[in-house]
Amino acid sequence: MELEQTQILLVEDEEPDIELTLAALESHKVANQVHVARDGAEALEFLAECEAKQAAGTGALPRLVLLDLNLPKISGIEVLQKIKSNPATKIIPVVVLTSSTQDQDMMRSYLNGVNSYLQKPVKFDEFCKVVKEIGLYWLLMNRQPLSSLAVKYAKAG
Repeated sequence: MELEQTQILLVEDEEPDIELTLAALESHKVANQVHVARDGAEALEFLAECEAKQAAGTGALPRLVLLDLNLPKISGIEVLQKIKSNPATKIIPVVVLTSSTQDQDMMRSYLNGVNSYLQKPVKFDEFCKVVKEIGLYWLLMNRQPLSSLAVKYAKAG
């Protein structure tokens, strides 16, 4: 039995950016299942639910997290730290997709295990192209271990 799986967890609080990202993913048929979390706390709650469902054999973790840094409640950096410090979620690729141009944000992201850091393009066409390429690479080209197998290895060693 194949577990139903959210392919992308989009963590974004700006409605125009949510709409653009979803439109870009849909128009290029990159992902079927996208869950939107509008703040850091909601993102962590969703991941905890996915982890519990995976442990029960009724669900799976997302295959990719698209993460904004400037979020209400819990910052994107804190969300990244939690994802990468949890053996169950640390293998999920996290792509920071942010409007921040601060070198310190980029450095903090990489120091906390981000897989890629991208500044959001301002032009619609460029934004769509970036989102398409993110999806194609991380969901279709990149090979990922099964989450349950990764948890087993993380706990063992």
